[in-house]
Amino acid sequence: MNTMKQPTPSLSQHPTAAGKAVKSSFYWAMRFMPSERREAMYVVYAFCREVDDIADGNDSVENKLVRLARWREAIDQIYTDAKPDHEMANLKLVVNQYGLNKADLIAVIDGMEMDANTTVRIADEDTFDLYIDRVACAVGRLSDKVFGVTGPDAEKLAHHLGRGLQITNILRDLDEDAERSRLYLPLSMLQDAGIETDKLEDVLTHPNLHTVLEMLAIRAHDHFGKARDALSRLDKTKTRPARMMMAVYERVLKRLEARGLANTQTSVALPKWMKLWLAVRHGLF
Repeated sequence: MNTMKQPTPSLSQHPTAAGKAVKSSFYWAMRFMPSERREAMYVVYAFCREVDDIADGNDSVENKLVRLARWREAIDQIYTDAKPDHEMANLKLVVNQYGLNKADLIAVIDGMEMDANTTVRIADEDTFDLYIDRVACAVGRLSDKVFGVTGPDAEKLAHHLGRGLQITNILRDLDEDAERSRLYLPLSMLQDAGIETDKLEDVLTHPNLHTVLEMLAIRAHDHFGKARDALSRLDKTKTRPARMMMAVYERVLKRLEARGLANTQTSVALPKWMKLWLAVRHGLF
């Protein structure tokens, strides 16, 4: 293992966190939050982006795992009584103020470790669900804390909305993920559909691919429906960001279906004006 000293993880600057968020689809959702909670979400978002950037970077797998281990150590430290490193002071402040669960922050790192490998394949549906829980639903659970919503319906919201969002991401990004040698479709589902290979170009051009993609799209719609049910019983003002994100991603999912789910070479994206319109519509009303 590379024994060179790794830089301490850094989340010390709010402007850096906000700057990262501006380029994301979460930006307009966060813009409608009260300023204090918005700043807290910027810090949570920056943490997620930092570890995601490690997994997506050009380092060797060995160095990626070392850097992610440094993050794991940093998270451990902020849950002690010790004064945190200067670079982690903001995250500790948010953890203490909003009661973020350590297990959810660690889960995000666990998900990035799954992505850090040179080649990513998902063996079965249990692993698929675990991956989604780590990279999406854990973020939802952290977000619930910052939004100020708790209880069974908040847990249901994070569980179902995170899964709906991430499955939509997977359906949208099949070609882009393939360029990184990543395939998130469970191999067990592919095999059940008669696709006996995990070779990317063969999977993406297989005549039975649509069967797997349609099953996942149905699953995403079901998760969005259950998230909507949870939202109906949660404070509307506090859950504005969640409602905005669901509106955007449901629209993306419908566009993917209209395009043809297996037509992976034709990209789908919402124009900025539509994202803004959806944000205003679901943020103010």
